[in-house]
Amino acid sequence: MQSGLAARLRGDLFGGVTAGIVALPLALAFGVASGAGAAAGLYGAMVLGFFAAVFGGTPTQISGPTGPMTVVTAAALVAFQGDLPSVMMAVALSGVLQMVLGVIRVGRFVRFIPYPVISGFMSGIGVIIILLQIHPLLGAHSVSSPLQSVLTLGPALAQTSLSSLFLGALAMAIVFLTPARISRVLPSPLIALIAGTLVSVILGLDVATIGAIPQGLPELRLPAFNPAKLREILGYALALAVLGTMDTLLTSLVADSMTKERHNPNRELLGQGLGNMLCGLVGGIPGAGATMRTVVNIKAGGTTRLAGAVHAVLLLAVLLGLGPLASRIPMPVLAGILVKVGVDILDYRMLGILRRAPRQDLAVMVTVFAITVFVDLIVAVAAGVTLASLLLTYRITRQSSIDIQGEEEFNGRLSEERGLQAVTDFAVRVVTVSGPFFFGTSASMQDAVAKLAGTRVLVINCLKVPFMDLSAIFALGEMVERMRDAHVAVLLAVTDQHRKRLLELGFGALLPEDRMYTEHEPALAEALRLAEEDLRAARAAEHRPVKGSLQPM
Repeated sequence: MQSGLAARLRGDLFGGVTAGIVALPLALAFGVASGAGAAAGLYGAMVLGFFAAVFGGTPTQISGPTGPMTVVTAAALVAFQGDLPSVMMAVALSGVLQMVLGVIRVGRFVRFIPYPVISGFMSGIGVIIILLQIHPLLGAHSVSSPLQSVLTLGPALAQTSLSSLFLGALAMAIVFLTPARISRVLPSPLIALIAGTLVSVILGLDVATIGAIPQGLPELRLPAFNPAKLREILGYALALAVLGTMDTLLTSLVADSMTKERHNPNRELLGQGLGNMLCGLVGGIPGAGATMRTVVNIKAGGTTRLAGAVHAVLLLAVLLGLGPLASRIPMPVLAGILVKVGVDILDYRMLGILRRAPRQDLAVMVTVFAITVFVDLIVAVAAGVTLASLLLTYRITRQSSIDIQGEEEFNGRLSEERGLQAVTDFAVRVVTVSGPFFFGTSASMQDAVAKLAGTRVLVINCLKVPFMDLSAIFALGEMVERMRDAHVAVLLAVTDQHRKRLLELGFGALLPEDRMYTEHEPALAEALRLAEEDLRAARAAEHRPVKGSLQPM
């Protein structure tokens, strides 16, 4: 037992150290890319990495700044015109919102977000990261949006710095070409960081560097609140919370598949929310569960929360003692590392089946991708989920049907009534609803009413309905009311579950309980009985003497 404990301890230490080494260059790069500075990246990786590990619900997960969260943070910094306190307020509120999501237990619902939405968003984030690194690679000033990067590419190319381009190319060559067996021992981003910095220092290259990094622990400060920016702050806080939740729980699923364990999504959101809230209080950029760092931790032997804590402590040691060395890291080297991050984020599974993917799913993916890259990240997610929901509603509606059947459908059981129909104008109809009965198909129920002219007895068969929403129940009630006003007898066949639900919602006021059946045959038998009554009444009316007419003597 002690040897097993020692093995787990050794695995957690090695996994945490390895994950920390991988996280270091990424934290610096993400901090710079966000516009908040390299120190903000380290603060975020250290604070979120520790608190999410200790209080989260995925023991093997490593958390820290990620590409999507960095892009949203950078967009917020641009929207607030460099007002970092307002950005940090949005970050802190995003953590609070994540904790609220955990408390109300919505973590399990994140997996229901349509895959084309996630695919388009992640690929869009990857392209944004790549486009934003073009200018630093060329030695030009960084730009704040991918569209600006494309529009100003010409002037940037005209002012290309060969030294910057050389260092960026060197970093990309290392991160892309380092064999996996070497990268497992010494991560390729760290190799690129060290090699690029040494080459720059030895050759005395004139390139932009990270600059001074504050040493020591970050100060705990309450972000300044600007009421005039409340709407924008809440908008970005919600975007960060939702995106961080998606990013984290998808990484948790990856960890589950590798460890054969099952994470606690709501506890994970509480841990992530606490970490991101504290990031906003210390000036760190927000983050989420990081897939690559989590995989590295698991493969290196990490099995418990200790690994994530060790990863955070290692980053703290860097912050306390290696700040002067980190300040000399060239910006083109970080840009080259981030290009690899952007390429890795692209959803190759979806890209590989573009020609074979269903058109509706492809339309959602392309729409989300385009809006993500060229419009707005928040709008992209909202538009994607809305479009996917509309297409899903259309698909389900196509699978549902409302059929109207007449007397001939009863296999001859109404042959007598059929023969007398011409005289009595009597008719029996069955409206059969198949498939989901919801707001998407309720309009068809209204259309069916127009086809029931002359009907005297109506049987509505909903036994093949798996679920029925409130819109469908209201449509059903309106149909019953219209038939009742037209003196048409209505019988309803529904499952026992739906019958109870209808009665709970007061449907009994529209249709007597004894006219709701849980089987089709009794409803048809009652329809026949009512038909006979109507027929007898019609015959009696035909032979009834007209008042005031002459009677035979």
